[in-house]
Amino acid sequence: MSSAENQAKFNERVERINKAIRLEKTDRVPLAPFFASWVQRSQGSSYRDIYYDFEAAGKAAVAFYQSHPMLDCSYGARFTSGKANELAMSQMIDWPGRPGTMVPDTSSHQVIEREFMTQEEYPEMLKDFTGFMLRKYIPRAYPSLKAFENVRLTPTVVLNTSLLSPLYSPAIQEAYGVLKQICDADAECAAISGKYSAQLAEIGFPSLFTGASEAPYDILGDYFRGTMGIFEDLTDDDMQEYMEQACDMFADQQIAALQYFRFVPMPVKRVFFPLHKAMDGFMNDEQFERLYWKPLKKIMMALIDMDVTPYIYTEGPYNSRLEMLTDVPKGKVLYHFEKVDMKEAKRILGGIACISGNLPISQLEFGKKETVVNMTRQLLEDCMPDGGYIFDFDGSLENANPENLDAMFETLEKYGKY
Repeated sequence: MSSAENQAKFNERVERINKAIRLEKTDRVPLAPFFASWVQRSQGSSYRDIYYDFEAAGKAAVAFYQSHPMLDCSYGARFTSGKANELAMSQMIDWPGRPGTMVPDTSSHQVIEREFMTQEEYPEMLKDFTGFMLRKYIPRAYPSLKAFENVRLTPTVVLNTSLLSPLYSPAIQEAYGVLKQICDADAECAAISGKYSAQLAEIGFPSLFTGASEAPYDILGDYFRGTMGIFEDLTDDDMQEYMEQACDMFADQQIAALQYFRFVPMPVKRVFFPLHKAMDGFMNDEQFERLYWKPLKKIMMALIDMDVTPYIYTEGPYNSRLEMLTDVPKGKVLYHFEKVDMKEAKRILGGIACISGNLPISQLEFGKKETVVNMTRQLLEDCMPDGGYIFDFDGSLENANPENLDAMFETLEKYGKY
């Protein structure tokens, strides 16, 4: 297609998704399935390339979307530098291609749960966040930068450069060198990610989201306390006070980091929130309201005030949370569901927020073609009426039976029109 035709398709796809989010009917159900490394695998690339061969991963992404014109968006070309993570000795993940890894090239990264902050360190983190991150968190999470744990600045007589002397040690200077290498590796990765994201836009595919954030509770649980640590904190009233303060602080930090939406013109203004630690059974309703939903909603409302759509990607069962999720302005939020009764989700949220998700990726990989057809058709019957629905999987697709994917697309083509 010509550049003008590609631009027209781009605009059409943006508006189709925007109309669904506004709870309006579209010509057909918008298609935004989360194709993760399947994008690369289906084109002869791999998940490893996302970390080490950005050109191969990017070319695969462009080829994939060119061959799937039914799709209404891409998930961009978001690469991560394996080299940068090697240099930093990143402790929170293992990834394909890392020297000595057991993670196969076809697998996504594997999260390693670690406790980077103890219960006793809540007050220190809350009182001096930057100091805590510099002297404790960074040396624990990135051991190659361990020298920063000794940085102490003491402003006594500051009539010259004496204040800087704690930064002069050989260990610190060596850490600066490593940090520069990490910076250069990440900059290279970002440049190539930007290049291929731009190419996807040029061929007519907008990104589904243009920012990413996290629920403050998940920041605390994922990156500071770990799952078991934060479960322990939930059983202690005193700890819950600290947790509430931390979550409020993280909410304010996220809001500050997202202010670019006020100043940068962009056709897509959506922020992705993967929700990790509040599924059914992870906490009671009072804890969910106080520690999870309240700080998350604070960020969501700040985004909505900037005319940005929060894309809330729930993970795990969320049937007991559906009523709480109604507490948002009408037509301003997109909710994704992994495992809920979608007919009930439509009943409860249908007039309030756009919904998506729930087609099992396990069925696309291991199921029968007839099962995929029936599940796809059932989702359309349950969720299409009156608009406010975007088609998606229950998670991110890394492998699939091509025949099952073809059956899914054929079903969407046949039954997905209004």
